[in-house]
Amino acid sequence: MNSDALKRDIIDEITKYLGTDNIIVLHGARQVGKSHILFYLKKQLEDNNQRTYFFDLEDSRFAEVLDAGLDSMLNFLKNESYDLEEIQKNSQKLYVFIDEVQYLKDPSPLLKLLIDHHKYIQLIVSGSSSFNIKSKFSDSLVGRTVDFEIFNLSFSEFLRFKKENINISHKLDKFHLEKVLGLYEEYAIYGGYPKIILENSIEKKEKYLQQIIDTYIKKDIRDLANIKNIDKFNGLLKILASQSGNMLNVAELAKACRIAQQTVETYLFILENTYIIKLIRPFSSNAKVEIVKTPKIFFYDTGILQMLWLRNLEKTFVGNVFETSIFSELVKKYGAQNINYWRNKNQNEIDFILSRKDGLLPIEVKKNFGNFRKASITFFLDKYKAKDYKVASILGEKKDEHFIYPWEL
Repeated sequence: MNSDALKRDIIDEITKYLGTDNIIVLHGARQVGKSHILFYLKKQLEDNNQRTYFFDLEDSRFAEVLDAGLDSMLNFLKNESYDLEEIQKNSQKLYVFIDEVQYLKDPSPLLKLLIDHHKYIQLIVSGSSSFNIKSKFSDSLVGRTVDFEIFNLSFSEFLRFKKENINISHKLDKFHLEKVLGLYEEYAIYGGYPKIILENSIEKKEKYLQQIIDTYIKKDIRDLANIKNIDKFNGLLKILASQSGNMLNVAELAKACRIAQQTVETYLFILENTYIIKLIRPFSSNAKVEIVKTPKIFFYDTGILQMLWLRNLEKTFVGNVFETSIFSELVKKYGAQNINYWRNKNQNEIDFILSRKDGLLPIEVKKNFGNFRKASITFFLDKYKAKDYKVASILGEKKDEHFIYPWEL
């Protein structure tokens, strides 16, 4: 598990903050690989002769130790044969990993005391819900944390985990292109959860995805949102999954699910902050012209999407699964805050508007390059003085530099 073959792309970015006075915080859904990253960092540090300790708070005994406060934690580490005075005296570091920090009743006082008075200890913590962590992290920790969002695997990570040594950053010959196109289709259909990728049996993939849904989405999130009517919540999930990639009318959704609109909005907020869905907003520079209020909904993982919607994994693309996979790739490469869609009252529409340092990049997603029509792109380029555009697909012929495969985004 700790070999370079299974290294996540974000490791190098996190590593920059090891040895600093910051608390490193990893946010992300369950099963996307946060614990894997913690263990990878732990081994990396130990290979460099650094001292480490790992608290897995799913073991309630460890949670009890930390909930008892700073003295309890320090005494525990001393009982584990860590000479804290020597570490401090020699200006060294002890790297303490805390997995699933949201299980602590009130972590802020402990973390603040550690970072303010025991700087020889650096904390690297993970949590399965940004909402839950934010609710338990008080303002006293502002400016003391460095936060990283952990998603399921990107396509480049998918290839690494599958041990496919193909350099997709270079132009591919026909043999390798056909192979990579097939691999991308597999990735886009089954999703990016590490356990799902490493499993070859479709039956077992479905079983594992259903377990994630049952234990995380339908249990943890249900408890977090204090959901009383489980059937209506499950019905909401099914409708949301069927609409991934579409504009979301909350009033109509509430009516269809027979749930109060305010309750639906609460559920959407929880689902966003537990990394199941993301609502992306319309791009606009003029509220009088653009439609600015209605968001589009996307699921982060296409496997979860299909299991919620269809209760099985299809062998080919259905609905907006392909577009959802492109959204997921864009989030991992550029951040959700830089992604919008565009639509005006004349029904001109573009799937994604990517905000970059060098300007706006409109992106159209088509299963086949041949289905692309340039009218909306031309309108957008002229109106917003954008210099470039891209069309992402996996079928058909690439006509020019504007036509790209998903991994070329």
